[in-house]
Amino acid sequence: MTITEVDWQALEAAAVAAMNNAYAPYSKFQVGAAALTADGRIVSGCNVENASYGLSLCAECSLVGNLHMTGGGLLRAFYCVDGGGQVLMPCGRCRQLLYEFRAPDMELMTTQGIKTMDQVLPDAFGPQHLEETR
Repeated sequence: MTITEVDWQALEAAAVAAMNNAYAPYSKFQVGAAALTADGRIVSGCNVENASYGLSLCAECSLVGNLHMTGGGLLRAFYCVDGGGQVLMPCGRCRQLLYEFRAPDMELMTTQGIKTMDQVLPDAFGPQHLEETR
């Protein structure tokens, strides 16, 4: 698989598999996420809740941890599902997290079809803005 090819069905299956490992005893809202890296790997993550709700981790957080634990790199394509396996759009915080680790041409499956990161987080603030101040 090259970085120009995205197997959206494989990403969906990986997101559903991750969702099945979610720890959501409080909200009962399981979430799974999967992403294709620029070098062709699939990384995934699930939400992990905590009794202190603010300490809960979104699926995107564990996905980024998985990204770094398996060699790092950049995210080329992303897919997120809820407990029913339906496409779930990342919240604003998670869009920002994904933006930090995106490949320049990153795409996301959304409730309205495939969109680019620039479409789902326009005018984003990122590492390039910090470099401008140095």
